[in-house]
Amino acid sequence: MEYYGNLVNVGKNQLNIYTEGTGKIAIVFMAGSGITSPVLEYRILYRKLSDQYRIAVVEKAGYGFSGHASTKRTVENMVQESRKALRLSGIKPPYILAPHSYSGFEAVYWANTHPEEIQAVLGIDMGIPDMALLQAKAFPDAKKKKMLEKYYWFFSFVRKNSLLARLLKNRTVNASGMLSRNVLSEKEKALYTELFYRNIANREMMEESLRMTENAQKACSTGILKCPACFFISDMPSPVKTMTWQEAGILYARKCGGEYHLSSEGHFMYSKIPEKMAETFKTFLSQKITK
Repeated sequence: MEYYGNLVNVGKNQLNIYTEGTGKIAIVFMAGSGITSPVLEYRILYRKLSDQYRIAVVEKAGYGFSGHASTKRTVENMVQESRKALRLSGIKPPYILAPHSYSGFEAVYWANTHPEEIQAVLGIDMGIPDMALLQAKAFPDAKKKKMLEKYYWFFSFVRKNSLLARLLKNRTVNASGMLSRNVLSEKEKALYTELFYRNIANREMMEESLRMTENAQKACSTGILKCPACFFISDMPSPVKTMTWQEAGILYARKCGGEYHLSSEGHFMYSKIPEKMAETFKTFLSQKITK
């Protein structure tokens, strides 16, 4: 298998860190739940930022080219492992965090418990801890566990059935559109597909999902995000009836005094409007951060 990045040993975990670009402050890309390979997935966006900033992509245990986890998937462990992996790779703080989806909990926890390390957060439709707690009421853990067990069985079945895999391609391996665009070479698309079926619904991703409420609560306990922040917020559907995903994002952004931008391009917006997102983030950082 061709390899992208640098493996570092964090305790018994082997994590992959990819870097490119220049600059004193690194923008650290953090993966949403179930992302095949953050290094390949977010390239369409971070390549448009690496001309001005250093980019660091952290692949958590169970993601991309990283190994499996030897620790529980608590927000504390995941943040500590990311911090150590970056330092072992020679990438020292301060950082600008760029969390997508689930890793929003990690970003809030990290920024609030180690404020000296974080200069800003660039939210890529990031998970809002408050919304996760509302979702837990609408979708309790027992129900979630049953759904995840079916999810695991489904992908195990699809993995073994090449015809079904092709028929469901745009709902599974190509859900974010990475295989339909010219961001990856044909060789990289094959690698992306291989990594998808190797990693999808693995025990790390399953445990993260089961600990979502717990991790969101821990992020909430640190308070509202206190550093400068710029959020892109999608119109993604949510099981919560009292508040939409977008409404929750807007409310959170206003609470923490953050800048926000709305998008109708779905949860994988970075694959559809990368130019707009990159230019918006650059403008925001030029006003808030000294490179």
